Amino acid sequence: MENVLPEVMPAAVYRRPGVVEVEERPVPRPGPGRVLVEVEHCGICGSDVHLLLEGWAGTAGFVAGHEFTGMVAAVGEGVTGWEVGEPVVGGAAPRCGRCRRCIEGKPSQCENREGSIADAVDGAFARYVLVDSGSLLRVPSGLTSRQAALAEPLAVALHGITRSGVVPGDRVMVLGAGPIGALTIAALVARGIGPVIAVEPGARRARLARVLGAAEVLHPSDLEVFPMWEPERIADGAVHVVLECSGRKEAIEAGFNQLRQGGTLVLVGAGVEAPAFDPNRLLLNELHVVGSFVYDRDGFEHALELLASDGFPTDQLIEAEDVPLDRISEALAGLAEGRYAGKVMVVPRTSGSGSAAAGPSRGDAAGGVA
Repeated sequence: MENVLPEVMPAAVYRRPGVVEVEERPVPRPGPGRVLVEVEHCGICGSDVHLLLEGWAGTAGFVAGHEFTGMVAAVGEGVTGWEVGEPVVGGAAPRCGRCRRCIEGKPSQCENREGSIADAVDGAFARYVLVDSGSLLRVPSGLTSRQAALAEPLAVALHGITRSGVVPGDRVMVLGAGPIGALTIAALVARGIGPVIAVEPGARRARLARVLGAAEVLHPSDLEVFPMWEPERIADGAVHVVLECSGRKEAIEAGFNQLRQGGTLVLVGAGVEAPAFDPNRLLLNELHVVGSFVYDRDGFEHALELLASDGFPTDQLIEAEDVPLDRISEALAGLAEGRYAGKVMVVPRTSGSGSAAAGPSRGDAAGGVA
């Protein structure tokens, strides 16, 4: 099946911290092993906030966006298994499959992986994105492109749950009910794990946490935090697992104080301020502090399966209206300020080229971008 590609496309290009502008870019052509995808939706990730709003992207000219769905527009030489017109969702970058960590089923820790969060590889805040053929998955029947675009952040949430070792009957706390925190709450509830306690300062996100099934929603000021000279004191509402999804220093430190003996704190959200832990509390209560980076080996498959399952609250987890390319700067600021409760979806058009979102509500502010 042939597909006539245009010569140029709109793309949202990073200029400087907080400034993203639309320009026309050449439509890339896929080389060997590559697939060109025409983007339908792309979610804004917390890492995009760091890259574009806080300036982690570095040099001007970068196009962000990795939580995308779309249609196969062209395939490169040697690509098999994909046909033009197929609906797809962006998945994990291929790993080596040979190193010790890959063989152990830990591809997020591939010893031969290259690059980092700040590497300037053009993403899907554009009409087309070029990807490795091995990093695509088919969209399950019954899922819309908007819903399927939750696969990547849900895979992140599922990996955090895996890293926690949580089991049914455990009492779990989720710090931060931004997009990743909300997906974490929804996944825990769907798996019958809990009770789940959400901690969120913003009114909109707190309401969403309740809708998603959190048994209790607390304000950060409700949490007990103990001084260093009381390392064995345990909070009245102590939990088996804390999943910290905001990346904020004060939230991480507070979460550490909410663990019962032998409890586990999982760091899911990325931040720039380093937390401090009382080593005596860690030692005397035999606590665990673990990191969670990207996905389980089969994380995208499980995420898509969960999204397509009966009763999973996909629509509540996504903001009702889409954001066009020329409103990304505004959306980034809204995310950083907590003016969005659900996942923000970008569509590859500009405000004048079709109906698009009017932007976030100016109500309830809250902290955190994860």
